[in-house]
Amino acid sequence: MRVERGAFDGVLIFVPTPHHDDRGFFTRTFDTALAAAHGLDPAAFVQDSQSRSRLGTLRGMHCRLGRGEAKLVRCARGAIHDVLVDARPGSPTFGESWSVVLDDKEFAHLYVPPGLFHGYQALTEQADVCYRIDREHDPAEDLTVLYDDPDLGIGWPLPVTAISARDLAAGSWKEARERLLG
Repeated sequence: MRVERGAFDGVLIFVPTPHHDDRGFFTRTFDTALAAAHGLDPAAFVQDSQSRSRLGTLRGMHCRLGRGEAKLVRCARGAIHDVLVDARPGSPTFGESWSVVLDDKEFAHLYVPPGLFHGYQALTEQADVCYRIDREHDPAEDLTVLYDDPDLGIGWPLPVTAISARDLAAGSWKEARERLLG
C-alpha cells in the first residue's frame, strides 16, 4: 500500500495493492500501522457507514462545525467523483475545491481531515461508498453548501439525477464563509 498527499494540507490517499487471480481479488482495505505512520490514530474512528447511489446521484457538500469530523472514504463498488472544499479559516487553500476519482479498481482511500466540505457524485450505475468517521453524528453541527454554488465553481462530471431535499436546500458558500470566519 502506498500513501499519496492530496492538494490540501492533511489530505491523504491510501492506495492498496489488490491481488487478482482466477477467483477474483483480495485487497487490504485498512492498515492501522500505516495509518499511524502517517499521523492518524486508527482507534479514533468510532463509526463505519456505507451509502449506495445510482448513476448521477450527488451527495454533498457537507461539513461539521465544532471540532469537525475526520473521514476515511473509499468506493467499494463502482466509481465516484469525490470533491473537497477547504473550509479551515487561515488555511492557504481556504475556499478552494479539489477532486479525485475513487473506484473499485484502485481501491484508494481518501483521508479527509476536519474542516473540509465533502461531497461526491456516482459515476457508475451503482456506487457503494464506505466511510470511517472519527465522531458520533451531531445534527446540530451540520453545515451544508449548495453543490453548484457559483462562488465555488465545482465542476461535476455528470448531470445530477438525484439529490436529497436537504442538499438542495443548502446554503451558499458566502453564508458558510461568514459563519466560519465569525
